Amino acid sequence: MNELRDIQWRPEDQSLRDDVQVLGRLLGDVLEDLESKALFAHVELARQTSIRRHAGDDAASERFERILQGLSVEEGYSVSRAFSTYFGLVNLAEHVDRIRRWRRSRDARSAEPGSFLAALEALRASGVGADDLSAILESIQFTPVFTAHPTEAIRRTVLVKEQRIARTMLERLHANGESPGEFSDESRAERAAAIASIRDELGIAWQTDEHFHQPSVADEVEHVLFYLTNVVYQVVPEVYAHLCESIEQVYAERIELPGTLLRFASWVGGDMDGNPHVGADSIRSTLARQHELIMRCYRTDVRALFDYLSQSDNRITLGAEFARRLDRYRDTMPEVLGDIPSRYLGMPYRTFLWFVWARLGGRPGTAGDDNPYDSADELVDDLHALERSLAGHGSTGTRPVADLICRVGTFGLHLATLDVRQDSAVHRQAIAEALAEPGYDDMAEEARLALLETALGAPPNVRPAAGGALERTLDAMKAIRDGRLRHGRDCIGLYIVSMAESADDILAVLLLARMAGLTDDSGNVALDVAPLFETVEDLKRAAETLRTLLGDPIYAAHLERRTRHQYIMLGYSDSNKEAGLAASRWALQRAQAELVDVIEAHADGTLTLTLFHGRGGTISRGGGKPRNGILAEPPGALRGRLRVTEQGEIIGQKYGLPEMALRTFEAVTGALLERSAIDPPGEAALHDWRPVAELVAETSRAFYRAMVYETPEFMEYFRAATPIDVIERLRIGSRPPARVRSGVEGLRAIPWVFAWTQSRHLFTGWYG
Repeated sequence: MNELRDIQWRPEDQSLRDDVQVLGRLLGDVLEDLESKALFAHVELARQTSIRRHAGDDAASERFERILQGLSVEEGYSVSRAFSTYFGLVNLAEHVDRIRRWRRSRDARSAEPGSFLAALEALRASGVGADDLSAILESIQFTPVFTAHPTEAIRRTVLVKEQRIARTMLERLHANGESPGEFSDESRAERAAAIASIRDELGIAWQTDEHFHQPSVADEVEHVLFYLTNVVYQVVPEVYAHLCESIEQVYAERIELPGTLLRFASWVGGDMDGNPHVGADSIRSTLARQHELIMRCYRTDVRALFDYLSQSDNRITLGAEFARRLDRYRDTMPEVLGDIPSRYLGMPYRTFLWFVWARLGGRPGTAGDDNPYDSADELVDDLHALERSLAGHGSTGTRPVADLICRVGTFGLHLATLDVRQDSAVHRQAIAEALAEPGYDDMAEEARLALLETALGAPPNVRPAAGGALERTLDAMKAIRDGRLRHGRDCIGLYIVSMAESADDILAVLLLARMAGLTDDSGNVALDVAPLFETVEDLKRAAETLRTLLGDPIYAAHLERRTRHQYIMLGYSDSNKEAGLAASRWALQRAQAELVDVIEAHADGTLTLTLFHGRGGTISRGGGKPRNGILAEPPGALRGRLRVTEQGEIIGQKYGLPEMALRTFEAVTGALLERSAIDPPGEAALHDWRPVAELVAETSRAFYRAMVYETPEFMEYFRAATPIDVIERLRIGSRPPARVRSGVEGLRAIPWVFAWTQSRHLFTGWYG
């Protein structure tokens, strides 16, 4: 599959050109060898005719249509899969090329835009000193929240193959930066071996089914955990190390970094909103699976340390603290001591790590009875004692111990906090059942608040009807309670109320949690409840809803016990679907500024706010360059903290390869540093353009809704212009593509945007 056209490439793009040609040729070889020459001929004819069609050959359109109509269903599938595979390989080549460029820039220690160096140099130029920087770093925290969405449907086994192909391209195709004409004999041999390896991977991938069944929630959990354990886990220490190096280069000082710069969360297994397959069982199984995998990661690292730290006790002097810990383990875990081969007993660090490994569940058949760690802090204390002892006799071997400490501090014993989400309408159904108030949903907000406040004083003891909203909700709450007891309080993140409209939607969660026994030792609800404002109208009312919440004595007391920190989530997709791009973005910008004002005006100003951005991958769902979005936030909206969803195919693009993940963390964290220390230009003049933005938003929304919601034929046009009927039948996600309502209102934002994108109509990104 080679290009027909003579495209003019820049000199710096020659490696990318070479990679695309190699991958295309290898795919063509695979099609000929593993399928048939006839299939390859069909693919080539379709490709060449398509190129001519795009070049303006009118007759090519008719020939192209005849080619496609002449294919059987099986042939059509193979041809479409060949093109899909080719475009995937081109994307992979572009990822690899970006990594090469980033490596060259990093090796040259140049401050390219979006790098730590660029951000730090901007801070220093604005007058931020080393002491100021240290204080700013304490406030920085980036939390990507991985979600499952049916725009990404790649099996884990295929993802692994893609990673291996990318590593081979990075390490062996252009290992020395040579162009093909400059290869030495040794390089040619290495290149030939690399190409053969890639060809084998492509052949096996071609002979592997892309999908074997409709993904279950458990499959979606495994998909996200692949990125967390195979990529993110590996690169987190490197993020900290690279930031340290950049600070030393810019400030000529070494600053001790806080261990809180990165945290990770997930919705997969906890997002009940519209998904009948998510509930108490998936919450329990997801938490257990995440715990199992992070413990496996730690055991692997501890085993590597065991192999590495072979010092003998007669050659070193142990730190006193470490020696006491080792003696205590020998006394309290005699069964584990009996497992250790005698040849290791004179190697104190190996002996110690054997005990640590056992506490991490390393002894098979013991069912976790070997004094398991109750918290990540316990494990970190052990590792710090080991690190200090090593440092006491020359710091030999401390770096991998420090890396593991960094990972444990980031991932805990839970890997990623699991957020739980449910629609406010489900909670209202549950409350109506619990309080025997069938008209609850039709009451005014003030009446619902009064009813909830009374019930919170004495939560009813109910026996919910089987299969009803109350039973499902209470079961989910109990699963959260059990998960916190088993895996630690950090295993559960936010409880998110989608389609939140008013303050009672948040108080309803507190009542349901009390009814389920989801409370701490003091009887307080052990949840951070976050309203999700999604529609333009709800965004307009967001500040008033928050003001009402903060003024409610029951919720104010709850917030006091939750470290006076309020989380609020903002929805980009549904607001766009409901009002169009301009109105959605302006409503989001305005809501953020108003929410900040409410928090800053409340009480003595000690409340803190974290805004959680529900961004998707496309422009119409909030996507774009993360640095630009961060720098454009209104004053006070970040304060160093960013929580944002990472959805669908964007997860693979940002976190599919170690260097890509590292670059993502660098770009976002660097932008947070800049935004936290430097006021953006023009903030003082915002009032000058606010009336203009308001006019644009209102006018745009009117035109958008006139087309989408007020034109009777619009849905007919939508179904004719996009493959939405095919998307509705695709087996690439566990969640239904639509809610129970019909029309545009009932269609989820993801298939809505996805459908337009498939026909390259991109209606949702510009109309209005």
